[in-house]
Amino acid sequence: MDGRQVAIAAPVLPRGTALLIAAAAGNAVAALYFAPPLLADMAGDLGMSRATIGIVTTVTQVGYGLGLLLLVPLGDLLDRRRLVRAQALLSALALVAVAFAPTGPALLAALAVVGALAVLAQVLIAYAASAANPAQRGRIVGIVTSGIVLGILLARTVAGAMADLAGWRSVYLTSAAATLVITTLLVRALPRHTGGRQRVSYARLIGSVFRLFVEVRVLRIRAVLALLGFTAFTVLLTPMVLPLSAPPFSLSTTEIGLFGLSGIAGVLGAARAGRLADRGHAQRATGIGLALMLASWPVIGLLPWSLWGLIIGVLVFDFGLQAVHVANQSLTLRARPAAQSRLTAAYMVFYSIGSATGAITSTVVYASAGWTGVCVLGAAVTCTALLFWALTRHEGATR
Repeated sequence: MDGRQVAIAAPVLPRGTALLIAAAAGNAVAALYFAPPLLADMAGDLGMSRATIGIVTTVTQVGYGLGLLLLVPLGDLLDRRRLVRAQALLSALALVAVAFAPTGPALLAALAVVGALAVLAQVLIAYAASAANPAQRGRIVGIVTSGIVLGILLARTVAGAMADLAGWRSVYLTSAAATLVITTLLVRALPRHTGGRQRVSYARLIGSVFRLFVEVRVLRIRAVLALLGFTAFTVLLTPMVLPLSAPPFSLSTTEIGLFGLSGIAGVLGAARAGRLADRGHAQRATGIGLALMLASWPVIGLLPWSLWGLIIGVLVFDFGLQAVHVANQSLTLRARPAAQSRLTAAYMVFYSIGSATGAITSTVVYASAGWTGVCVLGAAVTCTALLFWALTRHEGATR
């Protein structure tokens, strides 16, 4: 990218500070995943139909995509410590707005802002990497990434339990309070100087993200796989609450939220894929992951007759999805080591587009074709991803 950088040696980042950054990142990303187990309650409270309630997830993911593109690169222009503080405080206000939303449109507007500001998690990864001494950078980034994964895993479970106890609005109020507490502690602990900053205009900074799509072929390929993979993910996740909350299962929001714990398999998949990628087998990890995702759909389709089918299917799907996600990032970040934050933002934009697409299409399909239609849609998207990978697997990994 154009523009000079001012390099500043980073001291050793204390483990306690790294853990605090991880907690803040996990709390930030959790806001993206509260809604799925709450959709039925939201629909009933605000008078939104079940056929359209999936737009809640869609607008959140659209906001997240815009935040990735417009907010994450600001870390190269502004003081990162102040950026984190401002973004976290605005996030808390947006969460309060969700909690007090009087109508469906007000809810959607507030959730769009929550989604945009949830990219604080990505900002914090870059912050931690720049604040850490090179000798500890991998370990520090690993700690923060673990916090993000934990936030995703627990979001649905905690949201479901809290909604049963105090209603769906309490979830967002509690998240706002947690954001304020963590931010207060975090700002006091963060180092004031964390690496260099780009001496370039904001417009050129954002423009460089778009140039990466033109210049880096592996980014384009992996972005398409991210779009298809996370479309399939939200095709599964978004309407799942509807059959589970209806007869014959009639599960509570707490019980539905427990399905979020299936993401533990995703952690195992990510770890295995990371080891394969380190050994030069990221393509193999991608193929295995996509094959597992495709194989899970017939089992997931057993939901009308068996909860165990859904549980096993979700475990297999999450394992495969995270394997693909880690392989994608490994190959993408290897392409331009000097532009890793912008590569991450560019890649994650397609992640967000896929999530938004899957959310809105799956609820429409569920309304017209039921759970079988959802599974056919998810399998078709996953099959498309597998075919695309097969056609592009021989492409140069770093072109």
